[in-house]
Amino acid sequence: MKTLLPIGFVVALAAWGPARAETQILFLTEDVPAGLDMDGPTGSTNTSQTGFINMSEPLVYYAYGPANEEGVRTLDLGKFEGRLAESWEFDPESLTWTMHLRHGVKSCAGNEFTAADVVYSFARAKSVSGQAPTGWFVASIGSIAGFTRDVFKPGADRSLGDAVTKVDDYTVKIRQSQPNRLFLTTLSIYADYPYDSVEMKKHATEQDPWSHVYVNTQNVPSFGAYCLERWVRDDEFVLRANPAYYRGKPAIDRIVIKKVPQTANRTMTLRSLQADLTQRLTTREYNGLRTASGVTVAGIYGNEVLSVGLNFKTPPFDNPKLRQAIAYAIPYEQIARVGYAGAARKMEGQYPRVEHDYMRPATQYATDPAKAKALLAEAGFPDGKGLEKYPDSFRLAYTAEREATLGPIATVIQSALRDVGIPIELDPMPQTQISDRRLVKKDLPMALNDIEKAVGPDVTYATQLYFVSPAVGALNNFVNYNNPEVDRLFREALAELDDAKRTPMVRQIQEIVQQDLAWVPLAETKTEYAFRSNLKGITWHPENSVHFIDLSLQN
Repeated sequence: MKTLLPIGFVVALAAWGPARAETQILFLTEDVPAGLDMDGPTGSTNTSQTGFINMSEPLVYYAYGPANEEGVRTLDLGKFEGRLAESWEFDPESLTWTMHLRHGVKSCAGNEFTAADVVYSFARAKSVSGQAPTGWFVASIGSIAGFTRDVFKPGADRSLGDAVTKVDDYTVKIRQSQPNRLFLTTLSIYADYPYDSVEMKKHATEQDPWSHVYVNTQNVPSFGAYCLERWVRDDEFVLRANPAYYRGKPAIDRIVIKKVPQTANRTMTLRSLQADLTQRLTTREYNGLRTASGVTVAGIYGNEVLSVGLNFKTPPFDNPKLRQAIAYAIPYEQIARVGYAGAARKMEGQYPRVEHDYMRPATQYATDPAKAKALLAEAGFPDGKGLEKYPDSFRLAYTAEREATLGPIATVIQSALRDVGIPIELDPMPQTQISDRRLVKKDLPMALNDIEKAVGPDVTYATQLYFVSPAVGALNNFVNYNNPEVDRLFREALAELDDAKRTPMVRQIQEIVQQDLAWVPLAETKTEYAFRSNLKGITWHPENSVHFIDLSLQN
C-alpha cells in the first residue's frame, strides 16, 4: 500500500531538496528551537535544548558505555572524561579545581577556545541577567563560590570575583564554597557549556551586555560539533558540521530539523522513508513502525517519568493519609498498558532507576482499592464525604498538547479515584499555562506530569532540583514539598566525598520522600527513537536530546 502524505507537507519536503553527495539527515520534530539561550524563556524545552547542545561543548562529560539490548548506546554515569577540559585536579584544602584546557579547539566563528571563554561564561551565569537563572542554578549546585541566592537581592554584587580565574590561556581555577561531589556532574550539564566570548562580545549592547537577545534569536557562538546554517522560526532549523571540530569532523555533514507537529504525519513520512529520524510519537505509533521495512525502533529506560503532583500548600493534599489513599487507588498496570502500550514500568520510588545512587526504597505503593478506602476514612473523609468542600483542588491538570498520551491516562486515574470516593475532574491546559503555574506560580493543586527529568542523572542532584525547600536551593519544587530532615540529609550528603558515609544518607533521603509522597510516582517511561535502519549510533543522553555527533549513515 502506498503511503499518501499531506500535500502541504510534501511541498515542504520538496523545499529540502533532493539527496546530495554530502551526507545529511532529515529529523522530524514537534517543533524547531524557539530560542537558543539556556538562560532564556525557552531553555527548558527539549527542542531548544537540542539546538543548543549540538552547537556547544561541555568541559567534562560522561564516558560512553555499551549499547543496550535494543541497540541504544548508553553512558557510564559513574565515569567522567575530558572534553574541552583535557584533565583536572582537586585541592581539598583550598577547595579549588584546576582545569587544564584542550589546545587548538576552534569555534564555528574560527576563534580559539581559551580560559577567557570559561571565565566569561561563568560570569554571564552569575549575572543572572537572563529571563531564567539556569546557568546560575547549575553552578550553585556545584557549590562554585559566590553562586548563592544572595545574587537575587537588590543591589547585590553579581561579579564573578575570584571564584573562576584564568591562570594562563589554557588553565582555569574554579573555587568552591564547600566540598561538593556534584561538581563534575554540573560541568556536564548544558546550562554551563562555555560560549565563544570573542564572538559573544561582538553582539553585546548597553541594554544587553551579555548578548541574551543575540543568542536567543540568532545564533550560539560556541565550540560544538555543528554550526548554524539556517533558522526559520516555526519551520526549519539546519545545522552544518563544524570542519574544525576538535574530535574530528562529524560523520553527518548536514542536519535538517523540520517542524511537523502531528505525530501521525511524522510516522507516515518515516514509514515511507522520506525522513531519517523522529521522536515523541505515541507508543502505538512506535509499535506500528516496528514492522515497517527499512525502519528501526529502539528505546531505553532513562530518566523520563510520569507522576502526579499533589500540592502540599493546597488543602486537603497536606493530609498525608489522603495522599496515601490516592497512591493506593492508582491502577499502575492499567496506566502502563493504556498510556504506553506496555512501554513503561512502575516507578519504584521518587527517582528513576538510571540515576546514580538510586536505591529501591522499602516503602512501595501498589494498587489496592480497599486500602485506599480505609486510608481515606482515616484521613477524615469516609467514602469521600467532606471532599466536596474542595472542588478546585480535585482538578487533574495535564498538558493539552499531550492529549494523545496523557488524556487516556488522566481518564483512567479519574475513574479509579472516583471508585474509592475521590471526586476528580480533568483539566487539560496549554503547555505555556501549565508551565507558568508549575514553575513560576507553583499553585497547581493536582497535575499529571511527564516532562520532568533530572539532567544531572544523580539522586543528590535530583533532590536539590525537586525536593529540598526553596531556602536550600530547589528550582523545580513545584509541589511545595518541605521536610527539614530531607534538607539536613541533603546538605550533609552533598558535602560528603566518602561514598561509604554518603550512601546511608542518600538511602534515607529516598525513603523519606517516598513515605511523604513528594510526588505520586506512576511510571518510568521508555525514551524511544524511530529511524531509518541505515542510521547508526543512537545514544541516550540525560537531557534526552539526540547528539548528532554520535550518528553515521551506513551504506
